[in-house]
Amino acid sequence: MRVAILGAGAMGKVLSQMTEEKEGYELAGVVEPLNGETLEALGEVDVVIDFSHPSNLKMLCDYCEGHGCAAVIATTGLEQVHLDMIDELAKKVPVVFSANYSLGVNVMKRVIAEITPILEDAFDIEIVEMHHNKKLDAPSGTAKMLLAAADGDGKYDHVYGREGMRKRGHEIAVHTLRGGTVAGEHTVIYAGEDEIIEVKHRAGSKKIFAAGALKAAAFAGSAEVGYYTMEDVLFG
Repeated sequence: MRVAILGAGAMGKVLSQMTEEKEGYELAGVVEPLNGETLEALGEVDVVIDFSHPSNLKMLCDYCEGHGCAAVIATTGLEQVHLDMIDELAKKVPVVFSANYSLGVNVMKRVIAEITPILEDAFDIEIVEMHHNKKLDAPSGTAKMLLAAADGDGKYDHVYGREGMRKRGHEIAVHTLRGGTVAGEHTVIYAGEDEIIEVKHRAGSKKIFAAGALKAAAFAGSAEVGYYTMEDVLFG
């Protein structure tokens, strides 16, 4: 399988190394748009993995549609216009899109979705996430994903940080921390009367995201045209 990587940042470097080392994968190239590089220079590939920036999404969509190749999209900080572009692309080629590609986080997401209905009447829910000091978007895409899992029916108000004096409402708050070289930490806290439950995931390195992206690439490379998530990749 020929894999192209869009974005030569920290994740792109880790992913390119793991692609070269993994049997059955061939690295077609790493494209860095900031250097004026384009996907078209690579010729034909089977899958493009995007760990770059929302501004590069149009290039990705144009290339994948034009060449009929699959896309694995791991970029966060996307707005509705970008999500609409992904939806349109998925009508033409296989697309896997997720805010987080680690196995652990996606298992955590399932756990949160299952236990929240059991706990919601007696527990307050808070989400805390921390990443390295170079991460631009806040809160993280993973925090938003966990928030959606906890509030699948849209029953809660969503609060991003707190300041000033006000009474807590029927809400889930998301708190963002940035500092150091933290690869990623996410905690969903259920605070009840005299007891607290915490569901936490800590990433030890960026390798876990690259490994998940390569698994998604293998899935997308043999999938029918359509929109897929890591739920489809990992759990069928």
